[in-house]
Amino acid sequence: MLETHPFPPYLPSGAKVLIMGTFPPQPHRWAMEFYYPNRTNDFWKIMGLIFFNDPTYLYDTRSRSFRLDLIKDLLDDKGIALHDTGREIRRLRDNASDKYLEIVTPVPLFDLLARILLCRTIDHRHRNTQNGAYGHRHGTKPRHMAYAINLPRLPSPPRKQSRLLRHPLQRRRNRAVTS
Repeated sequence: MLETHPFPPYLPSGAKVLIMGTFPPQPHRWAMEFYYPNRTNDFWKIMGLIFFNDPTYLYDTRSRSFRLDLIKDLLDDKGIALHDTGREIRRLRDNASDKYLEIVTPVPLFDLLARILLCRTIDHRHRNTQNGAYGHRHGTKPRHMAYAINLPRLPSPPRKQSRLLRHPLQRRRNRAVTS
């Protein structure tokens, strides 16, 4: 079954960085209607740790959902845009793992970049991105792209490292209990 991306691109004015995932999980796994919505995804924990020294800063443990207002404030303040590489995908298995997602229609990257003129870095997660998942040929190259774009491919953190993202006080409590 073909799925169409459920979210519009998040493009704050002045965005200098574009972070591109692949495609969101199925809606029944969402803790919010925004990028990286799955509670088990470490993206917002990592952002909380980087910018607030607290992996739980962007998550409301009482309601078990992300704090979308704080997330958007962070993205706006830091000039970070979000979108995914797949406009339309087919799930080869019943999950959101990149290796089981077939990108049928890629996002037209050049058309997206034409809307964020200050963007100089694109961080992407999809394993096939450098082989055309962005759909370079599916958009019109904007005139402003006379400059080079930094295109790192940063790996997603392994699930077994998620224990490192727990709040430092929680880690201390756990050590005290087990000592």
